[in-house]
Amino acid sequence: MARIRRLLSLVVAFGLLLPMAVGISAQDDKPTVSIGSKDFTEQELINEMLAQLLEDADYEVERNLNLASTAVVHEALVNGEVDAYIEYTGTGLLAVLGLELPDAAATPTAGDASGTPAAGGDVVQAVYDIVKAEYEAQFDATWLDPLGFNNTYALALTRERAEELDATTISDLIDSAGELTFGGTQEFLDRPDGLPGLEAAYEGLEFGDTSGLDPGLLYSAVDEGDVDVISAFATDGRIPALDLVILEDDLGFFPPYFAAPVVRQDLLEEDPAVEDVLNQLAGQIDDATMADLNFRVDDGGEEIEDVARAFLEERGLIGE
Repeated sequence: MARIRRLLSLVVAFGLLLPMAVGISAQDDKPTVSIGSKDFTEQELINEMLAQLLEDADYEVERNLNLASTAVVHEALVNGEVDAYIEYTGTGLLAVLGLELPDAAATPTAGDASGTPAAGGDVVQAVYDIVKAEYEAQFDATWLDPLGFNNTYALALTRERAEELDATTISDLIDSAGELTFGGTQEFLDRPDGLPGLEAAYEGLEFGDTSGLDPGLLYSAVDEGDVDVISAFATDGRIPALDLVILEDDLGFFPPYFAAPVVRQDLLEEDPAVEDVLNQLAGQIDDATMADLNFRVDDGGEEIEDVARAFLEERGLIGE
């Protein structure tokens, strides 16, 4: 009898441990995913969303957020140091691939939650198709579905300064640019879709001085008069908060910058379900929503992790 009782005890113990072992094995079968980001609020925020979506699906996640500029994060993706991050279509086309915009005259300035703007849809789709095909061919990386917003570059200045210069378009700055100081991120000052390309497109637009600034200091610099004009991000909530004026890109220089996850193909081959997890964010964020989320961090003082989690819970994308 004692032997039978011991055997029964072993059977019961094994029965209790088996579900735990299966659970551990199932989680161990999923790859650890490394998520990267560039070094500004929006990038940290939307890539934190990717990390939380994966964690909610029981993936182990390594965060490599706030790495640096586009070149650094892209190189980390190519080298396998990160598996995924969110990139912008225009950045991929011009800054990474060094290609030309298919039809700059059709470029839209804003996006809606569907990921397709009301105007210029052809060029938006064309740019997306180009970067998707070229990244797969050159970098073994795949572009997933766009999130919905278009964070295009823009030139911004205070309303008072805009009125003094009688400027509503970028072309309006040509005559006075030599007397103005331009502030931009160091990346914008060097990129072909940044200041060099802008000055080439707008013949005669040559600023008297330029200042390379941290992304977090751009808006305070123009607001306090340290610089006259800045390179702004269209989805930055500090633009309306500081009552800054965005100048119309009347020559259609800036390409569409729709955001989408870029993922290493070997990760998707190892676990195709990663694509479904990350594509839950597709079409969920329009321009106004992204600007509000950014503002909650930059001006409201909320933590990036909390803003990301609240948004995903509100949309029913992760459990509370």
